[in-house]
Amino acid sequence: MKAIFNRRSIRKYTPEPVSPEVLRTILQAAMAAPSANNTRPWHFVLITDRTLLDQIPDFHPYSRMITQAPLAVAVCGDLNRQPNQAYLALDCAAATQNILIAATDLNIGSVWLGVYPREDRMHGLSSLLRLPAHIVPLTMVVLGHANEVKPPHNEWFPDMLSVNYWGTKPAL
Repeated sequence: MKAIFNRRSIRKYTPEPVSPEVLRTILQAAMAAPSANNTRPWHFVLITDRTLLDQIPDFHPYSRMITQAPLAVAVCGDLNRQPNQAYLALDCAAATQNILIAATDLNIGSVWLGVYPREDRMHGLSSLLRLPAHIVPLTMVVLGHANEVKPPHNEWFPDMLSVNYWGTKPAL
């Protein structure tokens, strides 16, 4: 629970690399995500080349922090494994969330960058990474050692809850 509540979008990074052991653990967590019919349609492209990282803001307007980070993971879906694009997006979103939580647990800063369904971002990332046509880029996660501290989330919105029927409030 601590990693869930401490997970924050980190946008400032040190140049220190993420160790291969930590990165492997984060990716194992991603691969432990649930997927529709257990298709596991995800594919992860690790982006470590500074030239590639620095080009991402050219097509993704909310990715400026990537120019400081040592690493990003493009979370992609394989249409050959899951032809239903809605399930593909959900499956890769679950893997993305696992990356974020695992990174937090391992003291690695992270931020989720949306790619899908923005055609300009999808095309830009597909071109940059030379993805084949059946591989759909859905998200990117920037990873690195945080150069900022944010307080844990402490949100509770009871007005967003109903029990059994819409508008029936729980006693929580």
